[in-house]
Amino acid sequence: MRVPGYALAVLIAAASVGTGGGFATNNARTPALISNSPSPAEMDGSCAFLSSCPSTAPSAAAASSSSTALFAKKGKKNNAKAAALEALEALEADIPDPILGGGGKGGGGVSTAVMDEPLSKKEQMEAKKAAKKAEKAAKKAAAEAAAAASTPKKDPKAAALEALEALETNGAAANGDAATAINGDIFGGGDEPLSKKEQMALEKKKAKEARKKAANAADAAAPSGKKDPRAAALKALQEMERMESQAAAAAGADFDSDVDEFGIPKKKLSKKEAKLAAKAAEKKAAKLAAKEAKRAAKRAEMEEAEGGIDGDAGEAEVNGAAAAGVPAQAVPPSPKQKLTLEEKIRKERPPPRIRIMESSQPGFAALRLEDVGITFRDQEVLKDVTWGVQTGDRIGLVGANGAGKTTQLRILSGELEPTTGDVVKSSKDLRVAMLRQEFVDELVLDRTLMEEFMSVFEEENGILMDLKEAEKELEGMDGGDPDRMQEVLDRMQNLQGKAEAKGVYALEARARKVMDLMGFTEDEGNDLVSMFSGGWKMRIGLGKVLCKEPNILLLDEPTNHLDLESVEWLEEFLRNQNIPMIIVSHDREFLDRVCTKIVDADGGICSEYDGNYSRFLELKKARMDAWQASYDAQEKKIKEEKQWINKFKLKQPQATKQRQAKLEKLVKSDDYVKKPPFLGKPFRFRFPDAPRLSPEVAEVKGLSHAYGNGAYKKTLLDDADLFIEKNDRIAVLGPNGSGKSTLLRILMGKEEPDAGSAEIVGQNVIANYFEQNQADALDLDKTVIETIQGASNGQSYNELRALLGQFLFKGDAVEKKVFNLSGGEKARLSLACMMLRPANLLILDEPTNHLDIPAKEMLEEALQHFQGSVVVISHDRYFISRVATTIVAIEDRKLMKYGGDYKFYMDKSKHVKEKVEARYVKGVERIGAAPIIDLEELDQGKKKKSFGGAKTANMVSRKDKGVKNAKRQQR
Repeated sequence: MRVPGYALAVLIAAASVGTGGGFATNNARTPALISNSPSPAEMDGSCAFLSSCPSTAPSAAAASSSSTALFAKKGKKNNAKAAALEALEALEADIPDPILGGGGKGGGGVSTAVMDEPLSKKEQMEAKKAAKKAEKAAKKAAAEAAAAASTPKKDPKAAALEALEALETNGAAANGDAATAINGDIFGGGDEPLSKKEQMALEKKKAKEARKKAANAADAAAPSGKKDPRAAALKALQEMERMESQAAAAAGADFDSDVDEFGIPKKKLSKKEAKLAAKAAEKKAAKLAAKEAKRAAKRAEMEEAEGGIDGDAGEAEVNGAAAAGVPAQAVPPSPKQKLTLEEKIRKERPPPRIRIMESSQPGFAALRLEDVGITFRDQEVLKDVTWGVQTGDRIGLVGANGAGKTTQLRILSGELEPTTGDVVKSSKDLRVAMLRQEFVDELVLDRTLMEEFMSVFEEENGILMDLKEAEKELEGMDGGDPDRMQEVLDRMQNLQGKAEAKGVYALEARARKVMDLMGFTEDEGNDLVSMFSGGWKMRIGLGKVLCKEPNILLLDEPTNHLDLESVEWLEEFLRNQNIPMIIVSHDREFLDRVCTKIVDADGGICSEYDGNYSRFLELKKARMDAWQASYDAQEKKIKEEKQWINKFKLKQPQATKQRQAKLEKLVKSDDYVKKPPFLGKPFRFRFPDAPRLSPEVAEVKGLSHAYGNGAYKKTLLDDADLFIEKNDRIAVLGPNGSGKSTLLRILMGKEEPDAGSAEIVGQNVIANYFEQNQADALDLDKTVIETIQGASNGQSYNELRALLGQFLFKGDAVEKKVFNLSGGEKARLSLACMMLRPANLLILDEPTNHLDIPAKEMLEEALQHFQGSVVVISHDRYFISRVATTIVAIEDRKLMKYGGDYKFYMDKSKHVKEKVEARYVKGVERIGAAPIIDLEELDQGKKKKSFGGAKTANMVSRKDKGVKNAKRQQR
């Protein structure tokens, strides 16, 4: 079909006159007119017709919704509505059709049916999206303009409105051009109509240009200088909130209206649909409110952070300093601190508690840990530990150094609060007493023995002191102030009642009873504490603990510094006590003879075993063997399953998938057997190479020494002689208080003898001295690495870290404070410090105190390979049997030298042999001959260079060996 020329003429006339009026055409002819282009003849005819037609006033009904729908269907993605509507008003004017007749109001028929055809839902959605997209672009440009306006007097809304006006001006021009082009396309006057994709591209291009112009305008309006990012962020947040509120209001109005934005009536919703729509609207409103609250909180934080800066800026502005244009500096946000493992555990798990048992019989005492864990910063020491002690138990707590044994005792005694878990007591007034590792440091050497025992009763002593002061005050009164006198008498009466309730007047009798129990005589009660040896000091410490009459006794390594006789006395004493006790010790023989149950602390987990130490070794071995067997069987089965899966994954994919899922489920389940702990090879270390040493090392000649004066004088050594030669490994034996440590101090020049001499006589002798309480001399406030650096002699940091690694201080352990180290870890650190200076004479006073069994074995092996001379004191008989090749015993104040190892000494002394053999532990290696190591051969082996190859590489043992030799023999 073809378009009559008059239709195009009508459109041109309508566009030229604007809103003044126009010609009407018959709508019934419009569909036919759209499909064809006019010919030149028709164009001439239509122009002639235009000149003779009268003008008619525009009708209100002429702008019908059918023409709007047609325009929206063809150009729905174009935002130029104004220009297009003006063109449609001219088309819909009430002008009679010269061919068909009729007016615009009455025109209908086919044309009306086509023009009133509504848009499909898809097309409506696309039209809405395009409109929203253009609106968002305008809002974004407005927000950028508002953020760019940083002057204090500049209103951000005004800047945004200016940008919007520029955007609307540009958009109107673009929309007019687009409308003209679309009208030409619809009515055949232009090119082919744009596709949807081309229309979207055109819109994007126009929006981009508008944003660019708005941004340029905002930049031109903004003052020069740097902008405050915090202020700009606050303004942007305010603008976003305003726009969101407007959008929410528009959405609400949109939802409540009966027609959509194109004037098409909405479909009436059912009750169910209305409810769903209401719920969706509520949900959307809640989301918007949550976003609003978050932004308000963020804005408040930012305003609070910049409050001080804003105040200063305001002052500067008042004083005229703001004219300088110096921007305010934003406060950088503080970095978020990472939580430690301890803080995470405390946050995730409930706090620790102390619980009391609901019902317990009279005379029954119990103390228990339930799911107790403790973490120091990022180091987890204990993990859900559960075990306890009750009446009739003597528990031995064993484990390596640093396993948390002393930590558990401190938790049980109430000194340390665990990170998680419960401590359960049998009664609220349960008395728990603890003998510490460092009990010697708690003794006051200037006190007498009786004063030291009486110092335990602090509260009772306080009551006695208050009574004495009240009596003194009463004696000084002359009776002139009866009220004051009555007040003092009342106070004395109250103190007297407290003293009787506490049994204050029976304290001295209690102390004398404990002294007698510990083996002290009544006359020794007036002796100073400093006069007693290490073994007797242990008895003082244990007696002080027993004076408190505890319900439960905790002993932390009580056998340190004790000779064989003292250990035997302690064993007998503890076995005869009815007090439930927990003992931490590395003396296997002592544990075997005292304990009825063993708790093994390993890797932060504790396991209970009934029986003594020998029984514990058997049960643990059986448990570890069963664990290893279960793990091996499980791994074998898993390996077979994986092989089957790899073999049949292509042939039977469904079956292999099921088996794979089953295997993964097993690995994640509680039935999966974890790998048993691997002890690995024993760790080794070596002392630094010893400098060359002369054959003569040291000599003791006519040595006599004593302590005290008059009746309290105690002679230790009397005319003693000893000669130490190169490569001697000497162990000094004797009971506590016999003068072993005194001999070493005199030899090192730390004490002066009463008579005779003890000195180093050899040439080029460099001695390293390890004192009995060397670990106590460490600075507790320093870290491990700081301690080793302070004792270093020019070694590099990497060398010091390697040395600490040899003594099992690895990773973050070097940053631990010495205060947090166990007794064994302090001893290892002291040994490491001693090794920083090469020496050819080692003088060691009880180096094995606080060391666990692996650490002792490590020290044994190092001393066996030391290339100098060694003098050592120890009460660990097995250690001596592995290290010493010469025994020096203090007998009758003399130094008796035995030219053999400890087994040779036992054979010479039948009494000692019977005692030692009676204490053997089943399953533990017995005392034998000391290993003989040829150090010279080892030294030659180090110097000899090997270039590989067999020893007989250049020697021919058989003449006929090989093909060539065989041929030579045939010739």
